[in-house]
Amino acid sequence: MISRTALGASGLTVSAMGLGCMGMSENYGPTDWDTSLATLDRAIELGVTFLDTADAYGAGHNEVLVGRAIHNRRDQVQLATKFGIDRSGGDADRRLRGTRNYVLRACDASLLRLGVDVIDLYYLHRPPGDAEIEETVGAMAELVQAGKVRYLGLSEVTGELLRRAHAVHPISAVQSEYSLWTRDVEAVTPVMAELGVGLVPYSPLGRGFLTGALDRAALADTDFRRRNPRFQGEAGEANEKIAQAVREVAERIGAAPAQVALAWVYTQADRLGVPVVTIPGTKRPERLEQNIGALDVTLDAEALGTLDPLGDIVQGARYAPGNFGPAQPATR
Repeated sequence: MISRTALGASGLTVSAMGLGCMGMSENYGPTDWDTSLATLDRAIELGVTFLDTADAYGAGHNEVLVGRAIHNRRDQVQLATKFGIDRSGGDADRRLRGTRNYVLRACDASLLRLGVDVIDLYYLHRPPGDAEIEETVGAMAELVQAGKVRYLGLSEVTGELLRRAHAVHPISAVQSEYSLWTRDVEAVTPVMAELGVGLVPYSPLGRGFLTGALDRAALADTDFRRRNPRFQGEAGEANEKIAQAVREVAERIGAAPAQVALAWVYTQADRLGVPVVTIPGTKRPERLEQNIGALDVTLDAEALGTLDPLGDIVQGARYAPGNFGPAQPATR
């Protein structure tokens, strides 16, 4: 079984690797309800009990899916969901929200879709555009006091916002994109280490780019990556050098490229001074099993010497204009 990791100083303990569930509902091509349920079943069976969803994923579909998967084994999982990206006006008018009343309503709606009484880790999905962080986290703290939420988290925040939030209520984890080709959160990890906050990297496989198995030309029209700057045009071609470097390391040490990319993220925990629990996403049980194997992969000095510099050569922005990527300061 998979070992467990304490996410910072809050007391929240989760499986050493989690499962990102977004792709089971949208953004990464065709989805299948039954295959997704089989993947969730297999994850729990293998000890991957840290499940990550959000109310924005599939406009609620993903929370319903995850809730269905855990309905008879709630006590076996640590359930994380998020709020704050309001899609009710359509994707052309998405808004970052965090007023007190919105937070309280969002939580009740997530509890209903998930079919649970309490959420283990409740994240603010992005810094709000309609409230100060103190108001938002204050409302989240009310949810803890009401017994609807156990621990609080933030996603894609600056160190300053983390400090302000933590002063209102202890923050257990920060979820941010982190991988061989995305190192932005390293600007925040010193504050996380100081405050005892864990890091939950999403997209640790570079949205599949780092696995070496992605055919960029074959992506479905509905696939988010078709519009992602790092996957397209000259940037996409240039970034193939990164994927090739990962493949070469994998071949030398006898591992899959995905395992190498994940193992690199885990090796950073000591350097950053924070506990790290990745949440690679997949819709298929076989990919899940491969990802878990990364926990047993050791990267030697030669491998790290190849992998460490790759973050300096990546081409293209993390998100296309109009998507919610980098942290933004809260403004009224």
